[in-house]
Amino acid sequence: MLLGALLVLLVLGGAAPASAHAALRGSDPEGGSVVKSAPRHLTLTFTESVGLLDDSFRVYGPDNRRVHLGEPQHADGASDTARADLPGGLADGTYTVAWRVVSADSHPVSGAFTFSIGTPSPTPPAAPADHAEHPVTKSLYDTGRYLAYIAAALLIGTAAFAALCRPPDPAPLRLPLLTGWWTLLTATTALLVLRAPYENGTSPATALDLSAFTDTLTGRPGIALLTRLALLLVAALLVPLLRRRDPRTRLPAGAAIAIALALTWAAAEHASAGTQVPSAMTSSVLHLLATACWLGGLAALLLTLHRAKTPPPTATVTRFSRLALASVTVLVVTGVYQSWRGLGSWSALTETSYGRTLTVKLAVTLFLLLAAALSRRWTALLATPATVEERVPELVGAPGAPPEPRPVISPTDEPGDRHRRALRRSVLAEVVVAVVVLLVTTVLTGTLPARAEAEAAKAPEPQVAGLPGAEAFTVPYDVGTPGGRGTVQLTMEPGRVGENGLQAVVFGPRGALTSVPELRASFTLAAKDIGPIDAKLTDRGGYWATNDLDLPLEGTWTMKLTIRVSEVDQVSGTRQVEITR
Repeated sequence: MLLGALLVLLVLGGAAPASAHAALRGSDPEGGSVVKSAPRHLTLTFTESVGLLDDSFRVYGPDNRRVHLGEPQHADGASDTARADLPGGLADGTYTVAWRVVSADSHPVSGAFTFSIGTPSPTPPAAPADHAEHPVTKSLYDTGRYLAYIAAALLIGTAAFAALCRPPDPAPLRLPLLTGWWTLLTATTALLVLRAPYENGTSPATALDLSAFTDTLTGRPGIALLTRLALLLVAALLVPLLRRRDPRTRLPAGAAIAIALALTWAAAEHASAGTQVPSAMTSSVLHLLATACWLGGLAALLLTLHRAKTPPPTATVTRFSRLALASVTVLVVTGVYQSWRGLGSWSALTETSYGRTLTVKLAVTLFLLLAAALSRRWTALLATPATVEERVPELVGAPGAPPEPRPVISPTDEPGDRHRRALRRSVLAEVVVAVVVLLVTTVLTGTLPARAEAEAAKAPEPQVAGLPGAEAFTVPYDVGTPGGRGTVQLTMEPGRVGENGLQAVVFGPRGALTSVPELRASFTLAAKDIGPIDAKLTDRGGYWATNDLDLPLEGTWTMKLTIRVSEVDQVSGTRQVEITR
């Protein structure tokens, strides 16, 4: 038992298996190199296959103006490459390349490097500000992933409990089944809508961009999410039909849908990248199903113990105990393999973020195992035949027994009832700890595995070379009417001399996204008597933006922002913006 506990400590750390997250292996031109003539193509090679975005490449010339490129594509059909055509006649000097791609495990990765044509520029570009992820988008997306994990465990685990443990009163299971289905449907839809902003590192408002949303449907993560939605709809249609069929038919159909649902995770996350992909995906599917049967089944057992009209028979509880033991066995085998694949070495447990997160999960799992052992003890006591002393209330007054006064015994004094109450408490403790385990699992699946981190460390250093940084700032407004105040969040990129992009998102008085009829921004450089230059912001369906703001000189510019909230109410404010070379 001790050996089994130690093995299970490794088990649940493996819900995020893999040597994943793409790292830049090389580039042509190489980072930091000086080439004699202008290259015709820009080619990047990664450690694994990557998905491309419309804006996978951004190249800035020596004058900090953006260079217009051809559509990004895979070089020679190789899925681990990204290529874009460069225009002819590029001037001598230093160029900054910013790239952003989507790893095979669905996580976006980005970086930047420089190369020079002829001779390097006198003043090399500064290091970029880290704006690879939008914090609001990432938080919403991670929340959706967490809810999807919980919902999948609840849905699959409850269905498995009903089919395999056969409680005589299945009515309490209707609530977790419906809750799991609706939560998984809602979370998956939200993940699909947020997929484009998550990949592009933009605000949630950009989810309203139809073209970007359409592009995500052709990538592996988008296809997996669409497949998951289709499976949920198929499951909803099959339930009424399967109710009238033989139970021996319902079980294979339910198992097939559960396996297919698990595959939508395995095909779009860590297991789909790195080495030993077929084994990793098989292990990931088994791991997710075993987790659902154990943790989701716990929730179903808890509801059955509390809400069933009659207490579940000992046979039902015993069947779940066997199911949980089988699930833990599967978790041991798959978890040890996945942990090895993700860690790569024992030292990674303390030296990497992945290892430290895994250690936290191991500690929480220990508490889960202790609660499970306690539940198993109460289950064994329930299954033990009652002794003669325990059956005195049944014997008194039986046919042929001497007429003695029946002792007044409260039902709560029955040993079986005491055992059931103790079992309810231990199962409740298991469910609470299981929720924490799933939360840490979600964090772990979004963490770069230690083995991949070691691979990324071998990649060329110029990944972090200088991209002109983005500048973000917030401007409050108040037109003096009810509901007429809020803030405007603006992002200017690169915030330097030359062509700039400007995005603006308007928030209402309670911090919620809001729409306004008009938003104008202009820039004036009073020291040089330049301006005002109209930014020409346009409504992009939930946010305002422009890509053609040309600021020709460095200095402290005054940005004037005008917000119109109705036909007659508007307010203007100013903000100083520092523009450098």
